[in-house]
Amino acid sequence: MKVNGVFEGGGVKGISLVGAVRAAELNGIRFHHVAGTSSGSIIASLLATGYTAPEIKLLIESAPFSSFMKRSPIFNLKPFGPAARLMLKKGLYSGDALEEWIDRLLRLKGVATFGDLEKGKLRIIASDITNGKLMVLPDDIASYGIAPDRFGVARAVRMSTSIPFFFDPVAIPQRLSDASGGKRKKRRVFVRNVYVVDGGLLSNFPLWLFDREPEGTSSVPVIGFQLVGRTEARPRKIGGPLSMLQAMFETMLGAHDERYIEKHNRIRTIKIPAMGVRTTDFHLSAEDSEKLYLSGLTAGQQFFRHWDHKTGTVNRKPNGPQVNFSGKN
Repeated sequence: MKVNGVFEGGGVKGISLVGAVRAAELNGIRFHHVAGTSSGSIIASLLATGYTAPEIKLLIESAPFSSFMKRSPIFNLKPFGPAARLMLKKGLYSGDALEEWIDRLLRLKGVATFGDLEKGKLRIIASDITNGKLMVLPDDIASYGIAPDRFGVARAVRMSTSIPFFFDPVAIPQRLSDASGGKRKKRRVFVRNVYVVDGGLLSNFPLWLFDREPEGTSSVPVIGFQLVGRTEARPRKIGGPLSMLQAMFETMLGAHDERYIEKHNRIRTIKIPAMGVRTTDFHLSAEDSEKLYLSGLTAGQQFFRHWDHKTGTVNRKPNGPQVNFSGKN
C-alpha cells in the first residue's frame, strides 16, 4: 500500500526514523510522496530517490554526523578561532561536507535537481530568516527568481539542516526594486542576500503539509514519523551565549509542533522514543546509533500491528473505531 510520509527533524537522532521506515517496508508499505525537515529531509530525499531503509542505515553509519563538522584549521585555534568563525561566517561549521555527501548519494540514483523527480514527490521545509517566513521547497524557491525544477535537491537539504550557529546559513541572492524615486525616475534593481536556515525553526514536523492538498485530489494516507521522549532528565549546562542559544533552539524543536499534533490526529503518527539523545550529540556512539535504529523499528512494528492495508486505517483497540489517515477527516 502507498502512503505519504512526513519525517520530523531531529539532528543525529535521524537514524531512528530509518528504523521506522524499515518497519513500514516489512509491512508492505511504499512511499508515494515524502516530506521532511532537517534530518528528516535527509531521510525523505533518500527515499524519494529510491534508497531502501537498510541502504540508508548503512550510508548513515558509514558517514556519521561528526564527519560533517569541518572547518579551516585557523578557526580551530582556541579560544578565539571558533568565535571568530561564528562572527565572520555566521556558523561554527560550513555545512559544505553534508551537502556534498547528500549530492553524491542522490546522483548515484540519477537525481540532481527536483526536475529529476516526479512532481510533488519530495518536499523540504526550510526557514527564511531574512523575510521571516517558512519555505516549502522546491515550489517556494520560485519567489526568489529560481526555477523549482532546476533547484538542487542537495542544496534544499543543506538549507533544511542548517542548525543556527552550528552550520552556516545558506545565502540566496534576491532581486529587489527600489520604487522610492517615483514614477518619473527609473526604478533601481538591486540584489541582497536572503539567509535560510534549519526548517525546524518554523515547523519541525510538517504533518500539515499534505493536508493542504486540494480536496479530492488525493486519498493517499498520511503517516508521520516523529521523535518523542525529550531530554528533560538531562538538564542543559548553560555557560555562555552560544550554549544558551543551543538550549533555546533544542527546546523549541522539542515543543514546536506538539500542540498541532495533539489537535490533529496524533493517532496517524509513529512516535519513536529518542532514547535521551540530543539533537546536537554529533559524536554519537555506534552503540547509541543502533539503539535509536531499533527504537524506530520497534515503534514502527507496533504501529503497523494495528494497520489495515485495505483501507489505510488503524484501529488502536480491538473493537474501537477506525481512523482515516488521509488528513481529510
